[in-house]
Amino acid sequence: MAATPSASGLATTASGAPLRMAYLYIPNGVNVEKWKSGETLKPLSHLKDQFSILEGLEVEMATSGGDGGGDHARGNAAFLTGVRPKKTAGSDIALGQSVDQFAADHLGDVTRFRSLELSADGVRKAGTCDSGYSCAYQFNLSWRSETLPMTPENNPRMVFERLFGKGSGKERELSLLRRREEEKSVLDFVMEDTRRLQNELGQADQQKLDEYLTSVREIERRIEQAEKWDLPDPGDQVAPSGIPKNYEDHLRLMFDMMLLAFETDSTRVATFLLAHEGSNRSFADIGVPDGHHTLSHHDRVQEKLDKIAKIDLFYSRQLAYFLERAKAKKDVDGRSLLDNSMVLYGSAISDGDRHAHRDLPVVLAGQGGGAFKPGRHVKLNGDVPITNLYLRMLSEMGVKADRFGDSTGVLKQV
Repeated sequence: MAATPSASGLATTASGAPLRMAYLYIPNGVNVEKWKSGETLKPLSHLKDQFSILEGLEVEMATSGGDGGGDHARGNAAFLTGVRPKKTAGSDIALGQSVDQFAADHLGDVTRFRSLELSADGVRKAGTCDSGYSCAYQFNLSWRSETLPMTPENNPRMVFERLFGKGSGKERELSLLRRREEEKSVLDFVMEDTRRLQNELGQADQQKLDEYLTSVREIERRIEQAEKWDLPDPGDQVAPSGIPKNYEDHLRLMFDMMLLAFETDSTRVATFLLAHEGSNRSFADIGVPDGHHTLSHHDRVQEKLDKIAKIDLFYSRQLAYFLERAKAKKDVDGRSLLDNSMVLYGSAISDGDRHAHRDLPVVLAGQGGGAFKPGRHVKLNGDVPITNLYLRMLSEMGVKADRFGDSTGVLKQV
C-alpha cells in the first residue's frame, strides 16, 4: 500500500521518498489571546515537536485595497494565491493561480492525480456571497488559473471512488474501467457539440467557450494520465457511506481520504477547506449553538470570546487527529509520512472582529523530508507575506520560482 520512491527529483525527499504538501484552512480568525498564549493548541501538546507556530505572517491582498467590504471573500481567495480578487458577483471572476496548482503544474505526471481538493462545505461556483463578491471566491481555496477555481469534493465516498474505484477487489478495477469509458464517451459528445457551436458564437461567448474547453481537455488529460497507473490498494479502509451528519466525523473522514491519497502516492499536493471563510456554522455538540461568523464579531464581549475559543479548540483537535495519523504511518524510507510532508494550517484572518489580515494564526507541521526544524515558535520581523513561505515550500518540492503572488523573498527561518 505504501508509495515507492520516485525517479524524479521533483516532490521527493533526500532519501527519494515522496514529499507531500497540504494546505488546511479554517475560517473567521481565532481568539487571538488564547492563540498567542498557547491554549488553543493544547490538543497538540503531545505533538509539539512535530510542528512550529509561525508569528508575523500576513495576507495583504485580503485587505480592502479600495474595494470596500468583502474581507471574508478576499481572505479565502487570497490565502493561497497572494492576489487580490476582482470585485464582481458576475461570471467575470479574476484572481490568480494558487500555490498548490502552481506546484501541481510543475510536478506534472509524477502521480496519478496532479492534486486533490477537499472541502467539508457545500460547493458554490456562482452567485453573490460577501459584499458583492462572487461565491466562487469564498467556496474555493484552490485555483487552476485566474478564472478557473478547482471545485473541491465534499463527499468522502466520492473521493474514495475517485482514488480506488467502486466495489472491492476486482470489482474496483472493472468499475473504474467502465467509468473511464463512460467519461470518454461523454467527452466525445461534448467536443462534437462544442465544435458546432464555435462558428455561431460572438467574441465574448467564444472566450467563455475556450475556458470551458480548457477544463474539458483537462478532464481528458486526467483520464489518459490515470490509465497509465495501476489501481492502488486502499488496504483496510472501506469506502465511506457518504457525508456524515456529524461535522467532526465528516472532517476526520476527509482527513482519512487525504492520508490515503498520500500513502498510496496517488497525489503529493492537497488542499482542504475545513469551512469556507465567513461560515456561520454552529457547534451545538461542544456547547456553542451560535453561528461562528456571528460570534467572530465579538466586540470584546467575553462570553463570545469564550465560545470562539471553544470552536478554535475543536479545530485544533481535528488537526491533532490528522497529524497523529500521519505520524503513525511509515513511509518507504522508514520515516513517518508526517516527516516527509509539509502541512500548513491557518486562516487569512487573525481577529475576526476587526477582519485583521496580519499576524495570522499559522501552524507549519512536518519536517519536509528534513528541510524544516519543527518544535519552535518562530517570530518573524514585521509583516511578512505568507507567500514568502510558499516560495520556500515550492523550493523544497523541487519547483523553481523567483516570485509567487505578492512575495518579497524566500522565507528561510523555518
